[in-house]
Amino acid sequence: MDPVVARRRPVAETRNGERGTRNRAGERSCVCSAFRPPRSAFCVADHRKRTKLTVAERERVVTLTGPELWDVPYLFMTGHGNVRFSDEEVKVLRRWLEQGGFLHADDDYGMDKSFRREIARVFPDHPLVEVPLSHPIYHLVYDFPKGIPKIHEHDGLPAQGFGIFLGNRLVVYYSYQTDLGDGWEDPEVHHDPPELHEAALRMGVNLFTYAVSSTR
Repeated sequence: MDPVVARRRPVAETRNGERGTRNRAGERSCVCSAFRPPRSAFCVADHRKRTKLTVAERERVVTLTGPELWDVPYLFMTGHGNVRFSDEEVKVLRRWLEQGGFLHADDDYGMDKSFRREIARVFPDHPLVEVPLSHPIYHLVYDFPKGIPKIHEHDGLPAQGFGIFLGNRLVVYYSYQTDLGDGWEDPEVHHDPPELHEAALRMGVNLFTYAVSSTR
């Protein structure tokens, strides 16, 4: 099976691809509108073009409690509201990550407080820490000596990459104060300058490549 990226399914979204997400339940669980179709098509095509990985042609939208979660190595979630996992989702997400999954959470401005609360329920014994600049995720395909790039200004604070490690393996990556996912949109959506759009895509390639090369 080709590697696919999963978006967590928001509650009101229909299945539309071959990656992985959830639905957007208003602001109940902003988690996973992740890629709108133009974003997903562009980002998946970019992975296929820039790496030697065999990547499925479309993303897959998944639920944390559905069997399809176990077919994907990379789960992307984003939003700007209140994230809340059910007790069952907490258990399943932890087990999936322990068994080789990789979660990339991208704060779309407003998700920080609730994401930190919920991921602490998943790994109460493994706090989020800043990922060191020497980590392969910043150098695997493209070199980011200063860490994750800043794509959108928001509060004007520096972009940061936080993570949760199980042993030496990074299993959760949290991109904060950057809005990396918006940089994956077609350029005309957010009018990002070409250099920021390119930086976002390159960082995405590093993240996905790390995820599929370090799983299980």
